[in-house]
Amino acid sequence: MAVPVPVSVDAAPRGIDLGDPAFWRLPEEARAVAFARLRGRSGPVGFTDRATGRRCWALVRHADVTAASRAPEVYLSGPGVTAPEPARWVRAVFGDPMVNLDDPRHADLRRVVGRAFTPRLLAEVERDIRETAAELVDRLERERPADFVTAVAAELPFRVICTMTGVPPEQRRRILARTDAAAPSGAARRGLRVPGRGLRALAATQLTVAALGRERRRRPTGDLISALVTADVDGRRLNSRELGAFFSLLLVAGVETTRNALAHGLHLLTVHPEQRALLLGDLDAHLGGAVEEVVRCSTPIVQFRRTVAVDHRLSGIRLAAGDKVVLFYGSANRDEAVFRDPDAFDITRSPNPHLGFGGGGPHFCLGAHLARQQMRVLLRELFTRLPGIRSTAAPETVPSSLGHRVRSLPFTF
Repeated sequence: MAVPVPVSVDAAPRGIDLGDPAFWRLPEEARAVAFARLRGRSGPVGFTDRATGRRCWALVRHADVTAASRAPEVYLSGPGVTAPEPARWVRAVFGDPMVNLDDPRHADLRRVVGRAFTPRLLAEVERDIRETAAELVDRLERERPADFVTAVAAELPFRVICTMTGVPPEQRRRILARTDAAAPSGAARRGLRVPGRGLRALAATQLTVAALGRERRRRPTGDLISALVTADVDGRRLNSRELGAFFSLLLVAGVETTRNALAHGLHLLTVHPEQRALLLGDLDAHLGGAVEEVVRCSTPIVQFRRTVAVDHRLSGIRLAAGDKVVLFYGSANRDEAVFRDPDAFDITRSPNPHLGFGGGGPHFCLGAHLARQQMRVLLRELFTRLPGIRSTAAPETVPSSLGHRVRSLPFTF
């Protein structure tokens, strides 16, 4: 008689392997079903990361992702929030972006950056967002491009960030090409990623930014880079390496997340005509809710990682110091315990405590307000002037365990 093999209560159900790159090549619908099964477990779910061989814990429920996000003394970002973690020499050369820092370094850097966003700068950014959105829609009407991502979704956040930071127009195309090369795809394939191309792009970008920083120290111009390199917050300002790391994070995270949310948003409002009609019927009443629901449903960042600092228990599961936990924001945003009918796209959803910008705590997205602002302004401009705008096919997405990236989105109006 066959002896049944005991199954650990913390193991993933048969057929679901979050550490297998093949899982991330499955259709989105299949992955959503898998995560729904995982949320049926009582706590964190164990799996092995094939790329690193490390045992990891998947946090798939809203409560667990929130708890880990708000306990930074237990769940550390410092070793790195993506896999594989950055090598020591990479960190020594390029510096650490804030997303990979713990307090007190994280709080120190965030305080300097936060002080740089003065009321005057924020007012200028708001004006630039409106002007850029209007200009992009003008160009849509004039040129009628075929791809929404390259024409609008990627262009708006990139131009806004470049203007905000003070990147000269003649340098922007080169920086955009480098950003695409350096963007962490979390590519779903076996073995270690070869980082050469991305690191070369990162190095070139940081050299450009360092030169801009030196120029702004001599002659400040009122932009964000000027503020960061001349700020005096308790005698603290950003050095060249810190400036480069912050700028790279701003480009990759700020441009990528907003670009992808905008592209997913147009498609969601196309395939849910009743929600689209509701939005167009009263933009003032529903635009804010539409933005929040787009972020919840699209969740531009799929996951970030943390390293457990001390032995403890989370939702009944024992976690040991040194364990890796993976915060799956997209799964948390479909948690049936928090969201009624979580797979529905509902722009009137209230409350909507999604984790699209993180689960709270010190690493809550610094650019959340900017992303929301860009989405509101652009959607208003599009649907006011081009009410017939819609996608004509599903987004072409990039298989990834890190970001919900849209490569292209055909559209018409």
